[in-house]
Amino acid sequence: MKERLLALEKAASAEIEEIEDPSELEKFRIRYLGKKGELTILMKDVGGLPPPQRPEMGKLANRIKGNLTSRINQAKKTLASGRDRQKGFLDVTLPGREPRRGHLHPITSVIKEVCQIFSKMGFRVVKGPNVELDYYNFEALNIPKDHPARDMQDTFYISDNVVLRTHTSPMQVRVMETHLPPVSVIAPGKVYRRDSDVSHTPMFHQVEGLLVDKGVTFGDLKGTLSGFVHQMFGKETRLRFRPSFFPFTEPSAEVDIVCVICGGKGCRTCSHTGWLEILGSGMVDPAVYRFVEYDADVYSGFAFGMGIERIAMLKYGIDDIQLFFKNEMRFLRQF
Repeated sequence: MKERLLALEKAASAEIEEIEDPSELEKFRIRYLGKKGELTILMKDVGGLPPPQRPEMGKLANRIKGNLTSRINQAKKTLASGRDRQKGFLDVTLPGREPRRGHLHPITSVIKEVCQIFSKMGFRVVKGPNVELDYYNFEALNIPKDHPARDMQDTFYISDNVVLRTHTSPMQVRVMETHLPPVSVIAPGKVYRRDSDVSHTPMFHQVEGLLVDKGVTFGDLKGTLSGFVHQMFGKETRLRFRPSFFPFTEPSAEVDIVCVICGGKGCRTCSHTGWLEILGSGMVDPAVYRFVEYDADVYSGFAFGMGIERIAMLKYGIDDIQLFFKNEMRFLRQF
């Protein structure tokens, strides 16, 4: 027993001399003096020795324990004072450390740019809830329960009447409910659909636009969107309007621009057509006006909606939508 105690004291004394970190010192204390520490176990074994040996071994064990406790306390003070001196030390000859400056995410940058372009045209920015009532997301946009257009939007349902909004179009109805014409707003925000692949994600961003007033025509729609495209992609960018279908606009049109990758010659990105779709648009369907008590014989208007990820991919030449959400610093530092 005596040899074991003396060997432990020698090993512990050598080990504590090498400790330079408070956390390592605490581990040392637990290893030797904790409830299951090496010295604690040996001290319990002293009770199992023959009675004549117990006093001597007990005295030796207590001396070793006292010495280790004292050295641990002294080491704590030494390490603490060293940290304090280090905190107060300032080497004025060292060069300054310039903090790394961050920047906006490309999606945020594109949203801000889109909003700035339309704000200069007189549109006001509005925002709405991400969790939406079925009434605003579908019904008041002329998409009743049995409408086939609901199949186009694979929806996350919270309950029978509550959904994660599939587009920012509900803001059309919310704005018209509380504002008399004229209204001109854009609504940026997150939207959600059950879709995920190289070109789709379950959460993405949209900007919806709405303008209603007396005498608004399809020509006004074309002029507005042409102006937007030329400011976003350059004055030389060609665009076209294709007939399409949306339940809340009639007539409706998709807007395409000349492929920014091949310049209209045809490539894999544009499926060799030379054109890329960027947004949907149309004149507000009179059926929508009935939900907000607008007089369709007096007022007319147009609406449009675009996916921000699509705009960003075309603007920056990105071929995988998932890169926007992977937090890959090598990708994000490019912007």
